[in-house]
Amino acid sequence: MSEQAIHYLGLVDVARRIQVGALSPVALTQAMLERIAKLDGTLKSYATVTADLALEQARRAEAEIARGAYRGPLHGVPIAVKDLCYTKGIATAAGMAIHAAFKPDHDSTVVERFAAAGAVLLGKLQLTEGAFADHHPKITPPVNPWHKDHWSGASSSGSGVATAAGLCFASLGSDTGGSIRFPSAANGVTGLKPTWGRVSRYGVFALAESLDHIGPMTRSAADAAAVMSVIAGADPNDPTARQEPVPNYLAGLERGIRGVRIGIDRSLNATGVDKDMVKVVDDAIAVLSGLGAEIREVTFPSPAEVVKVWVPLCAVETAVAHEATFPAQAEHYGPALRGLIEAGRALSGFDLTRIQIVREAFRGRVAALFQEIDLLAIPAQYAASPTTATMATLGQDEGAIEKLLRFTAPFDMTGSPTITLPGGFTGKGLPIAFQLVSRHMEEDLLLRAGHAFQLATDWHKRRPPV
Repeated sequence: MSEQAIHYLGLVDVARRIQVGALSPVALTQAMLERIAKLDGTLKSYATVTADLALEQARRAEAEIARGAYRGPLHGVPIAVKDLCYTKGIATAAGMAIHAAFKPDHDSTVVERFAAAGAVLLGKLQLTEGAFADHHPKITPPVNPWHKDHWSGASSSGSGVATAAGLCFASLGSDTGGSIRFPSAANGVTGLKPTWGRVSRYGVFALAESLDHIGPMTRSAADAAAVMSVIAGADPNDPTARQEPVPNYLAGLERGIRGVRIGIDRSLNATGVDKDMVKVVDDAIAVLSGLGAEIREVTFPSPAEVVKVWVPLCAVETAVAHEATFPAQAEHYGPALRGLIEAGRALSGFDLTRIQIVREAFRGRVAALFQEIDLLAIPAQYAASPTTATMATLGQDEGAIEKLLRFTAPFDMTGSPTITLPGGFTGKGLPIAFQLVSRHMEEDLLLRAGHAFQLATDWHKRRPPV
């Protein structure tokens, strides 16, 4: 098997080959490390490559599997995590200059669960400063492997780039306002933002505690299902983690979506949205309808007010998360994160209370809508594939931030799970994605729908020219 064939295999496919002895975890890990060394000097997706640890874990996995002690579909598979997940003895910077030398004395729960599943950790993936909007001025942002002039997403940009470019078989991202979904869309990968609390946040640097979600970024819904089966579930170290049992997400994928009610608000999906994005959502709806889903026209509650208050809510929660180092070390912060924290510290109790009232009302309206439907189909973002130049000037245009967040931030405010799926390409050859949203704790349905869509299409199988 050629190196090219190896690095773009799906995680589930790799797992099957490893289980039957057709693929060596050690040889696979060595090939992936060589590919990272070859390409990541240009792509900049990794903050830290853990080559020695990866090879040690690969050798252990190979020996265990050889003696019949197979742990499951992540055993021996090389993966990577966003560099805000604590890794014992390994630098965990969260994209921040002040944490560049920080080496935790314990693993985050998600890293611990990967290790228990026998996964091989290739390294830590680059992100924006503190997981907010911009990279620290001292960090070179990850480069979109489809085209260097186009946005690679924020803040899980390294996760999106590495997964798309075949530098890992799965990665973890975090999402506070869209940071699993934006880089998944930008890089043409599948991203699952679980229900808030479905995946433990213990040992993960916070941006905004009540908005942060941790989830998989993979090359297919099936691969995301394999990862979710490992990382989801209750955690005594995280009192906000959901207690419900974790299903075998992979086992339910083949059930299809016949009879599933999918809502579409055509006005919401088209207003202020470019024509390529509108077409991708419409085309996806046609595919899902052909697979037996019942399509229903709905009116989604206006997201305008809840998107507007997302920014100050994120700001005040970020200020709390950074109170140990800000303002004491304010000079080490980049301008975007510094500005956010200063805005949060200036917020009044009156303002925060009003935000919470708006949030709760919106949550209620969304929950009521999901009495009528099982899934909602919406764009991943307003523009199919923005350039880095466009994104660099976004804050200069009044209302531009709210426009960007319109299809993402509302579901961080509600804690609703969503899946982002590749659904087409621009004329320039850049990937375009759409989202499906479900009720809380119905990640299994999202993964099932995503898998059905990907069995009927091949958008997720397209690879960047690297």
